[in-house]
Amino acid sequence: MDQPFDYDAELRRYHERLRAAAKVGSDDHVLDIGCGTGLTTRDAAKRAVSAVGVDISADMVATARRLAEQEGLGNVSFELADVQDHAFPADRFSLGISRFGTMFFTDAEAAFTNIARALRPGSRLVQLVWQDSKYQEWYAVFRGEQRTEPATGGAFSLADPATSQRILTAAGFIDIQVTDVREQVYYGKDAETAYEAARGLRMTQDLVADLDPTEAEQARQRLLDDLATHQTPDGVWFDSRAWIITAHRRRD
Repeated sequence: MDQPFDYDAELRRYHERLRAAAKVGSDDHVLDIGCGTGLTTRDAAKRAVSAVGVDISADMVATARRLAEQEGLGNVSFELADVQDHAFPADRFSLGISRFGTMFFTDAEAAFTNIARALRPGSRLVQLVWQDSKYQEWYAVFRGEQRTEPATGGAFSLADPATSQRILTAAGFIDIQVTDVREQVYYGKDAETAYEAARGLRMTQDLVADLDPTEAEQARQRLLDDLATHQTPDGVWFDSRAWIITAHRRRD
């Protein structure tokens, strides 16, 4: 069985960008949207009164809970839920954060409206989202010509700042600011390790879908060759670009 892809390792440099932008305070109650295995939630909890991470992946939530317990964090919790319609307590949180967890909503306006209800009036929402796929070296390598991203609910659904502005405004947010951030993402210590790490990802599986064994091996070798071109003494890295989008819940 393939090991789960380590998003925390991949996004380690963006994690620091989100931390700097979020500025979690000692009196904050934090909502982490699309928390994955909970690194961002646990990090926030170490600075805040409390932190709640929410994700739709049962495996990731289970891992997040286990890691929080291992770290002895008593002020953090994790919920298996869909943010689009989860019944959050109204006005519960003073800060919302997300590290690439808000692009996958099938109904983004409903999801952000629900997030706004969960935040206190005037509270901040700070999120990282991918810019357009043409700026992502990792996407060019893994995508090939095999797939197109959906207009909604895909990794680049919030790549257009005007789209994000429209959705957030309709959901009840104001003071929307979009900041360009550029960091490299990490895939492994060498090309073979990077390939093994990414085998379980859908974009990797798409490269060999519907291919016969010979063609699949050729595709695998091409991918390994591409990964090798991105190998440095510190591992396999890809250039990428993202937006940090900050907003405040409107004071009604």
